[in-house]
Amino acid sequence: MSVAEAAALDDATLVARSRDGDMRAYEQLVRRYQGPMYRLALRIVGSTGDAEDAVQDVFLTVWRRLGQLNDDGAFLGWLYRTTTNQCLNVLRKRKPHTDTELDEHESAAPRTRPERAVEVNAQLDALQAALRGLTPEQRACWVLREVHGRSYDEIAEAIGTTQQSVRGRLARARAQLAEVMAPWR
Repeated sequence: MSVAEAAALDDATLVARSRDGDMRAYEQLVRRYQGPMYRLALRIVGSTGDAEDAVQDVFLTVWRRLGQLNDDGAFLGWLYRTTTNQCLNVLRKRKPHTDTELDEHESAAPRTRPERAVEVNAQLDALQAALRGLTPEQRACWVLREVHGRSYDEIAEAIGTTQQSVRGRLARARAQLAEVMAPWR
């Protein structure tokens, strides 16, 4: 199978082929989802190095455990759950206060007025600081919902809790973030 053929296949087909030992199919899954999983990990753990390590560990774990996935169509949810759990494990092992690296600072458009770029960067700094003030579970729920657009059911499955617990964590996270970010309105 060529790279172009693999790119045209859906996830379920790629998962089935990967389970049968097709490395190109798995490489396509990695190419397709390494960016979104890295962005998820970066927002949860707040460090580029930790995010890279977490995503690498996730894709190795997924490769090893692909045979345990009963529904090929459930791959993406399983990948989100595995990535979220890996990130929460990283946070639990971490010392309480670590600095966050922000790749977003480099994304300010060069045509933007310098004062606007400074303001946007200050807002991003404030948001990252506010996210660090959330519990790891609240942060994971908020990132999965607000950044990745996952449903409450998908988040509950990824975190390993109930939908009501997700709603509660999100409500507390949103209230805390709104309070901290109020000066930026």
